[in-house]
Amino acid sequence: MRFAAVSDKGRVRELNEDSYRVITGHDKIPDAFIIADGMGGHSSGDVASNMAVEFAKEYILNNPEIFSSDENTLNGIKILMEEANRAIYEKASHSEENSGMGTTFIVTVVLNNKIYIGHVGDSRVYLIRNNSIKRLTMDHSYIEELIKNGSITREEAQNHPKKNIITRALGCNANILVDTLNSSIDENDIFVLCTDGLTNMLSDDEIMKIILENDNPSYSCNELVRLANEKGGDDNITVVILKDK
Repeated sequence: MRFAAVSDKGRVRELNEDSYRVITGHDKIPDAFIIADGMGGHSSGDVASNMAVEFAKEYILNNPEIFSSDENTLNGIKILMEEANRAIYEKASHSEENSGMGTTFIVTVVLNNKIYIGHVGDSRVYLIRNNSIKRLTMDHSYIEELIKNGSITREEAQNHPKKNIITRALGCNANILVDTLNSSIDENDIFVLCTDGLTNMLSDDEIMKIILENDNPSYSCNELVRLANEKGGDDNITVVILKDK
């Protein structure tokens, strides 16, 4: 797969608390793409997100046998994320400076024409196929709960004052509930991993339009970041684009 990744601190935040890692080109290890959006006082969000993505990278590189079969990969991602959660929680529990830190977390592994996904929080994975965009992940957020129980519509959620409250984050509790899923990879499929610094600024259709207008994933990543900043850049912005061909 062709891919590109960009992370930007945006126009408002002093520090970029997003992190990402890409694993590719390793013999007998599938490609993997990992993003995290940290939260917490001072620089703690940066600590949490960087810990999460680095933990995932090392775990995958050191345990290739777990991620070499379709039968084991999803469970491997789940265990990886649970162990990363414990590591961050322990660090937060024993450090006053990092107390209360946490992070969203997405781990994706590409294997045998499938993409395997684990996620916690409100960072997202999208699939663009046949000129339509579909969100594969479900936000773990207060707003998503309101939408699910019918209290508000998705349109009303766009400007809701509590849209940034998440209900699950890595490192905030000793145990974490991880959602996992997989999707086939068809010819010409495009996958997008991103933090809410992108999705709070741009609609799903705007994201798709920019990506489909140019075949170069690096150009599309930079253009998405540029437009998100042009519309305010209220948060850190991270986007990873994967193209089947």
